[in-house]
Amino acid sequence: MSDVFDLTCDLIRRRSVTPEDAGCLSLIAARLEKQGFRIEHLRYGDVDNLWAVHGQSGPLLMFLGHTDVVPTGPEADWQSPPFEPTVRDGYLYGRGAADMKGSVAAMVVALEAFVTARPEHAGRVGLLLTSDEEGVALHGVREVVEHFRATCETIDWCVVGEPSAKAKLGDLIRVGRRGSLSGTLTVRGVQGHVAYPEKALNPIHAAAPALAELAAQVWDQGNADFPPTSFQISNLNAGTGANNVIPGALTALFNFRFSTASRAEELRERVETVLGKHGLDWHIDWHLSGEPFLTPPGGRVRDVVVSVCLDLCGVEPEQSTGGGTSDGRFIAPLGAEVVELGPVNATIHKVDECVAIADLERLPSLYEAICERMLA
Repeated sequence: MSDVFDLTCDLIRRRSVTPEDAGCLSLIAARLEKQGFRIEHLRYGDVDNLWAVHGQSGPLLMFLGHTDVVPTGPEADWQSPPFEPTVRDGYLYGRGAADMKGSVAAMVVALEAFVTARPEHAGRVGLLLTSDEEGVALHGVREVVEHFRATCETIDWCVVGEPSAKAKLGDLIRVGRRGSLSGTLTVRGVQGHVAYPEKALNPIHAAAPALAELAAQVWDQGNADFPPTSFQISNLNAGTGANNVIPGALTALFNFRFSTASRAEELRERVETVLGKHGLDWHIDWHLSGEPFLTPPGGRVRDVVVSVCLDLCGVEPEQSTGGGTSDGRFIAPLGAEVVELGPVNATIHKVDECVAIADLERLPSLYEAICERMLA
């Protein structure tokens, strides 16, 4: 087929279920080192990270991706083995084909072509890869960013290869992401026999009005760039398994996906105010996965990515802040403009994940064109 096809297949064959890298980064580092990239392997905990940069000085354009993949689920449910790349009807199947080994391969091929054609290009171009994006994301880009701060590395622009398209390559790009704030709520009661409720305190009954009030809250109205903040209860757990025992505690897991119209501190305060109003005996463990970020209209890399989609894909992309989170949330606080551009996301994390071979073959030209227009 092509270099990008072959490299994608080679990466898919490596069983790099998060946080395992399975040799993907070493393979990529060896290729880029031959092209004059300075290579830095950054291992934190059980996570491998790769930082490769070309050029001596000036503004830095970073490409960002990950080599780890989510578990396959039952392999028997796949039409072909998930770690054996397989072609059917114009699609390449395999775990990570779309999320995001195809994009990683396209970035590598694009960078090789760019520095070969322009060895004395303006500024600097880099590639940051991690094996800890699909997991807890503690020792991946989050920790590399602390290394960048310590070494005074600055990132001006960042292109993330997450699968962004809806139906056609280039039809949607991410220009920001919502923040993610999670809470683990424990409501304490008094265990007892269901026949003697006066001698117990049922935490389910006590918590239900407060949870209903939280679920009915309007947290904000969103703004021109983001939809309203969303609150979802994802798990409730209580009880001993017996139907004649009032439980002693209830645990509720919930999550906010919040816009720039709200701050994490405000959301925490509002939740705690509601719980306090209902007189509960409660405790929350909070986890802020990432703050919302936005590359505003007029941002240089945003404009360039839009123009590349128009010129090479023949489509004006929707400029969205929807979806989940990405590692771009760690790069944006460095002051970088962040945009996400990748293949169609219809099959990511699913059985029989796949990428259209035509899109995979075109993707390196998009990334190379971004380099040309940003660093000409």
